[in-house]
Amino acid sequence: MLEKEACESVVTLREQLRPFVERRVRVAADVDDVLQDIFLRVHRGLPNLRDAERFGPWIYRVARNAITDRYRVQRPQATPTGEETAPDDDDGPEAAEGLAACIAPFVARLPSPYREAVALLDIEGVSHKAAARMLGLSVPGAKSRVQRGRAKLRDMFAECCRLEFDARRRVVEYQCRPGKDSGCGDAC
Repeated sequence: MLEKEACESVVTLREQLRPFVERRVRVAADVDDVLQDIFLRVHRGLPNLRDAERFGPWIYRVARNAITDRYRVQRPQATPTGEETAPDDDDGPEAAEGLAACIAPFVARLPSPYREAVALLDIEGVSHKAAARMLGLSVPGAKSRVQRGRAKLRDMFAECCRLEFDARRRVVEYQCRPGKDSGCGDAC
């Protein structure tokens, strides 16, 4: 049985953590589950806490990690009829396959530093770390260059084609704009 002082400490801690969790968890019913997960992690990790003065920042880090992990879990999605279905694992709609033939010509038209970064990551499938090493950049620098290159690719696609996306931002339909030289030959 816990001492009265320990029980009061747990209640106080829960009262302090609840608003923190409520601001970050979308579903109100999940707040108690996340709080329970936080207390379970604290119970398991407390023996490893080296500096008791760092308890406050540590517990909030545990809380942030528990919230993040909660969102990482993919739950089944409900259909309009109320049936649960597994998450869609297909590679995307067929329209994306048609646009895939356009990617290489568009990447070739990117300015030099972006072309190499995007080609390494998106076409050759090299990791960020390996690409950064090959490009002579830091990992954050390589990621930034790839993001800017992808933004330029999006602009190129938007200029040449009218794209329609689904809720997951996957291409479901595309249509080349009349009179535009898409730069991707017969694919568009």
